[in-house]
Amino acid sequence: MTKAERILEHVVVARGSRAGLADRDPGWTGGPDYEGLSHDELKHEARAILARDIERLSDAQELLWASDTRAVLVVFQAMDAAGKDSAIEHVMSGVNPQGVQVYSFKKPSSEELDHNFLWRVAKAAPERGRIGIFNRSHYEEVVALRVHPEWLSAQRLPDGPGDPEFWERRFEDINAFERHLDRTGTKVVKFFLHVSKAAQKKRFLARLDEPHKEWKFNAADVAERAHWDEYMAAYDDALSATSTAWAPWYVIPADHKWLTQAIVAAILVDTIEGLDLHWPEVSGAEHEANLEARRRLDAEPADVPSADMARA
Repeated sequence: MTKAERILEHVVVARGSRAGLADRDPGWTGGPDYEGLSHDELKHEARAILARDIERLSDAQELLWASDTRAVLVVFQAMDAAGKDSAIEHVMSGVNPQGVQVYSFKKPSSEELDHNFLWRVAKAAPERGRIGIFNRSHYEEVVALRVHPEWLSAQRLPDGPGDPEFWERRFEDINAFERHLDRTGTKVVKFFLHVSKAAQKKRFLARLDEPHKEWKFNAADVAERAHWDEYMAAYDDALSATSTAWAPWYVIPADHKWLTQAIVAAILVDTIEGLDLHWPEVSGAEHEANLEARRRLDAEPADVPSADMARA
């Protein structure tokens, strides 16, 4: 088993097993393969891997766009300050912006509340040839609302969290929705950025201490820290119930952003490269038309370089 395979085995939530967040170290730095390396050496290697995979992702995205047969939906979930925005920024830095769409789901509008909880998510799913990124997603419906069940009243549902099977039915709905996406050509890959409470506090304080970062701080996020254990329990249940063969969950250690970004990029590249995509084929008639166009181009008089071009 290669290093990459061992890392993948460490972070994936195996189908039918518990996510086990309490047993996963948010500060993990690669396991035995990387023992003996200093912090700077680990950081250097992770950044080198990220740079390599950003190039691979650029090529993979071009093929995804050209083939126009599949789409990829990337779901990011995490506690606040876990590094979702920076992961998206760095991992997607080399791709063509035309082929990527990012949605950040906020508090549902009155129109969205008048529909089922998956309606607005289905509307935002990427079209063929594109990578869609959900910065938070439908999983808020089984995490944040589980921690704050009083928020469900706005949905005016016939049943609610008082029903012992309510959350299990929502998990079933999510699994069915994601399987439908997979069957119709959209590959779903899901990342939970697993940050420690201590690292979150450090990042909150950094936002407050640095004037150009204070705009990122939201006092309400500190209030949610009081529910940390409830959030971890809700995430553990959600990831355990919805990590499937067609839409797996990956628990990414998030205390070191350089490692988070490298692992996310590697998994995303492998996911797209595993879709068995092919470049579009040119028909015989199109090929003949292209040859004729080439003959016409070759028959044109040679261009006379301008003075500016000659100097160049």
